[in-house]
Amino acid sequence: MIVVTQNRKKCIGCNYCVELAHNYWRMSRKDGKSVLLNAVEKRDMYSVRLDDDAFEANEAAAKACPVRIIQVKKIN
Repeated sequence: MIVVTQNRKKCIGCNYCVELAHNYWRMSRKDGKSVLLNAVEKRDMYSVRLDDDAFEANEAAAKACPVRIIQVKKIN
């Protein structure tokens, strides 16, 4: 299992996460920022637990993010 976390407040709307991991991310029509699908918000941080098969795409999205607001961690 993995945990993907996003600091949405600092998102600049570059769309890389959507392009690289389109099953897990969308762009908001309201504010132009990325949305981590099915994420839970806590103190301006959004996070979701996903199966291990989501790691590669989300790791690519995290590495491509120019403002480094995405973290991907493997958990037990």
